Amino acid sequence: MTDDPGNRPPEPPAAHAVAPPHEPNTGPIDVAFIGLGVMGFPMAGHLAAGHRVAVFNRTASVAQRWSGEHQGRVAATPADAADGAGVVFMCVGADDDVRAVTYGDDGALGAMSEGAILVDHTTASADLARELDAACAERGIGFVDAPVSGGEAGAQNGVLTVMCGGAAEHFERAQPVMDCYARAVTLIGPAGAGQLTKMVNQICIAGLVQALSEGLEFGRRAGLDLDAVLDTISQGAAGSWQMSNRGTTMAADEFDFGFAVDWMRKDLGIVLAEAQRNGAPLPVTAVVDQFYKRIQELGGGRWDTSSLIALLRPLESR
Repeated sequence: MTDDPGNRPPEPPAAHAVAPPHEPNTGPIDVAFIGLGVMGFPMAGHLAAGHRVAVFNRTASVAQRWSGEHQGRVAATPADAADGAGVVFMCVGADDDVRAVTYGDDGALGAMSEGAILVDHTTASADLARELDAACAERGIGFVDAPVSGGEAGAQNGVLTVMCGGAAEHFERAQPVMDCYARAVTLIGPAGAGQLTKMVNQICIAGLVQALSEGLEFGRRAGLDLDAVLDTISQGAAGSWQMSNRGTTMAADEFDFGFAVDWMRKDLGIVLAEAQRNGAPLPVTAVVDQFYKRIQELGGGRWDTSSLIALLRPLESR
């Protein structure tokens, strides 16, 4: 597997940034969580507050660290984690990473019992979601594609937004468990609909961050007090989550927050490939994707997505 947001070991969060785990809305069941990266590590932790959890991570030391902070069993393989679980969650990097932990002798799918549910939180392609749905159906297993939005802080605080695709009967069984780490869990449509909705989410974010970057740089060059500007316009029609949570740090050239450029480029690649298939024109998204490529070339692949503003600053100020 590649190094990816699903498998990258998380940095220990600041104590004030972490909310207590949600109380689950269902009785304790056996669940598995595969992929303890910056998102999966806290998500699995919220599950452990009310369920019996088995975890697997490619880097075994991360799984051991997780077990030192939460109650749960460390599994040797994805199959070991999935054995006996009523719901198996995955949060890894990309399509090939999902296949690697799903199929084969050590993969989760072969160890799952009929009637269990496989939930994929990875941001991946809609084609993969449909493939997994068909593979699960052959074994009498339910499937839900369920990419998330809310970033590392949302995972830590248990307030993620989960966009789901799949059959209603499978979603209804998995939703109460996902409620452990989410504030909104919504079934959008059949398998693949969750991934397509996440693509819409990333399209909107890409254009918004670029516009915010241009606005802030315009204000800086105009000699405005950017703190005052942000306080004012965030209360009007220009206000957004990005402005409220990243505006001040963008103005200060601080980019060590949230979702990394490398992962955004992976997501936008999925978006642009899907747009080629369905014919959707994405002129702004395509341009912003290339701006993120330039950030990578500057060595900013691990900067967060708000770093687009760096391209607008004079070279000597970077």
